[in-house]
Amino acid sequence: MKRLLPLVPPLFAVVAALAVGALFILAVGQDPLTVYGAMASGVFGSAYGWGQVLFKATPLVFTGLAVALGFRAGLFNIGAEGQALMGSFVMGAVGAWLAPRAPGVVVMLVAAVAGVATGAAYAAIPGVLKARFGAHEVINTIMLNFVAAALINYFGHAAYVHETVHTPELPPGAMLARLGAWWPPLAGSPVNLSLFLAALACVAVGLLLWRTPFGYELRATGMNPGAAEYGGTRVPAVWVKAMALSGALSALVGVNFVLGYKGYFESNFTSGVGFLGIAVALLGRTHPLGIVIAALFFGALSQGGLVINSMVPKELVDILQAIVILMAIVSHETVERWLRRHA
Repeated sequence: MKRLLPLVPPLFAVVAALAVGALFILAVGQDPLTVYGAMASGVFGSAYGWGQVLFKATPLVFTGLAVALGFRAGLFNIGAEGQALMGSFVMGAVGAWLAPRAPGVVVMLVAAVAGVATGAAYAAIPGVLKARFGAHEVINTIMLNFVAAALINYFGHAAYVHETVHTPELPPGAMLARLGAWWPPLAGSPVNLSLFLAALACVAVGLLLWRTPFGYELRATGMNPGAAEYGGTRVPAVWVKAMALSGALSALVGVNFVLGYKGYFESNFTSGVGFLGIAVALLGRTHPLGIVIAALFFGALSQGGLVINSMVPKELVDILQAIVILMAIVSHETVERWLRRHA
């Protein structure tokens, strides 16, 4: 029974969100069953719909893992948005500079490594500030989101002449292949090979957390920093490493967009994917498998919102996402208190 209790918060959150969403649909004069049926049919009724869900879920897996890794270390990383922006901008800029000088595969690999390294370094800043001065990572990561946007606007407008920051387009040889190239039903969908990179990232994070000494230190730090330090763990070093890894995962969002979809960096392309990663991590119980399921759910909601846009206001999806987050938090705390009481 106790093993099944952790599943209660996410399931309750989803059911509650759909129930409240039904009331909202009734309030605008529509039939909830008709609207939800159209949403399900548009999302899951075709391979193209599935492709769109997988594409939208891929960056959420990266940012969900990034936030979850911070949570496991006792850190609340709200800076995944800025880390994704910085890493993706460097990815696009390095790729554009290297494209005339190297083969496509080299361009792709170097750009990806440069972007991931940038995301890691940018996220390490609040980690160092917390480790050295005790500065709270929530404040620092929030502020660094704005700093990232400002830096990209400044350097991007100086280097690239566009209405928005827009790096030059990469050649096809430096792009990840789309899955539609192998499976025709997915043709037209932007889902690409970064989907498998997201799956590998889930496996890697799972092995890191539960199969390595550092993963043990990271989880011990998250549960009780004082006890972890007493046991020989260098807690400040764990904080810095955890934040750096979190930033590297966030920067992988750029692989999906820059190297797998558009072929260039563009301002505001993330559309809040870093902040939504917080919801994905919470709903997924900070476990890689749970994060995959949560990312697919939010991806389906996003695609479903486009399908039913003519039937109900587009804000319905925002309402559903908000309710899922609130209910997941409330039910999580309730279950945790019950477990402590009956431990």
